[in-house]
Order: sequence, then structure tokens, then C-alpha cells
Amino acid sequence: MSDQTTVPDRKPLSPAAQRALAEAEARRQAAAANAKARPKELQGPKGLEPTRYGDWETKGIASDF
Repeated sequence: MSDQTTVPDRKPLSPAAQRALAEAEARRQAAAANAKARPKELQGPKGLEPTRYGDWETKGIASDF
């Protein structure tokens, strides 16, 4: 991250911290590219992903995992 601007009230980042930030950014970009490549789900649930919240609802009946 050579184009990083310095903030006067913060100490400079160590090389390890700069590498970690660069690796995190690369992982975010890879995840974004992977998310765009996935095929569209057919006949799936509408709205937010229910498994993320630990339950699933089908025709008004909720089941917990």
C-alpha cells in the first residue's frame, strides 16, 4: 500500500501490519469476484439467507438447525 496517506495523530504501520491489510484487501476482492460468479438460485427462499440466522421457514413452518 504505497499510496497510503499518513495521519499525523497515528503512528506509522509496521511492515507486518501493512502486509496484513494488503492480504485482507486481496481476500475481500477474491470474495467479491467469487460471489459474482455464482449461479442464480432457483426456487430458493426470498429475502435474506435464513440459514445465516439459524432457522428456516417454509409455508409458515419454521425449523431450527
